[in-house]
Amino acid sequence: MNETLKRLLSGVVYVALLIIATSYSVTSFYILFGIFMLIAIYEFCRLVQLNIIVPLLIGAFSYYLVTQFKIGQTNDVLLLASTLFVSIKCLFLLFSSKTKIDNLSKYIYVIGYVIFPFILITKIPFGVKGFNPKIIISIFILIWTNDTFAYVVGKSIGKHKLIEKISPKKTIEGFIGGVVFSVIAGILISKFYIHPKPNHHNISLFIWTISAVIISIFSTLGDLIESKFKRIAAVKDSGNIMPGHGGILDRLDSIIFVAPFVYLFYQILYYVS
Repeated sequence: MNETLKRLLSGVVYVALLIIATSYSVTSFYILFGIFMLIAIYEFCRLVQLNIIVPLLIGAFSYYLVTQFKIGQTNDVLLLASTLFVSIKCLFLLFSSKTKIDNLSKYIYVIGYVIFPFILITKIPFGVKGFNPKIIISIFILIWTNDTFAYVVGKSIGKHKLIEKISPKKTIEGFIGGVVFSVIAGILISKFYIHPKPNHHNISLFIWTISAVIISIFSTLGDLIESKFKRIAAVKDSGNIMPGHGGILDRLDSIIFVAPFVYLFYQILYYVS
């Protein structure tokens, strides 16, 4: 089987599994992302050369606790604040010249960059009316739209490198193209998928337009941050579980960095409303 066909088939299986498990029930959604999280922990620990036992135990216990029991609004805020703190730390790492990561930082990253974002992902689809799988599926659609058109536009007219040392193929033109087409996708999602009823259009349009911008910016940064970790580790992929695509962390690097910022935006909307 040639590499292109292998990549296509594994991509189709991944997308189908994600959409089916997310749409079927809350339980299947929790199970899928719990498995994704454990694999991502394993891949990240290998990437930074960290003993896997403690992070796996922390991840499994935290995920079970949050998905099976109501932890309260105060704990949600602490969880979000901790994740945002580590996200900022990741951004400093991205723009630094570091070639090594100290042991304490490795634990901070595996908890705040991998474990906590997966927990926040499980909270994002819950609104005032309960679990809404369309929310998380729409976020993935916006990430895929951004990735696709950033590549297409960058390949077609891209001349100015975004961050050449970390990702030589990304361009400023491609980044702008990804944002523009993600906003268009966000408008279409709000109009035809999330709230097809006319009386919901204005607020839904606002939410998904802003969401598209947030997702485009932070999904690009998430991809760059994972590239930074891989560059420090001197490897091409985080794993090989998905033929032609690499590891789970390679596929979910955008959503795990997007999650805290989207969740923050939704919390701000909740308190304002």
